[in-house]
Amino acid sequence: MLTVFLLQHSYELNECEITKTIGIYSTRDKAQDVINKYRELPGFKEYPEDFYIDEYHVDKNEWKEGFLGSSAFED
Repeated sequence: MLTVFLLQHSYELNECEITKTIGIYSTRDKAQDVINKYRELPGFKEYPEDFYIDEYHVDKNEWKEGFLGSSAFED
């Protein structure tokens, strides 16, 4: 099974979540190498601990639950 690693930088600013998708990499180590470089760049260095690496399997559904519709909140 092919696995990829999604690298994002996400933080909260003025009660809004800001998320930047940086890239998708073939190994966790390659994603980590990019983090090490980006931590010094403007727009990233202000939030150096807010990088996230998520592992995904190609051709596999990751989100199986779906959304709750508004009817789920009605009495």
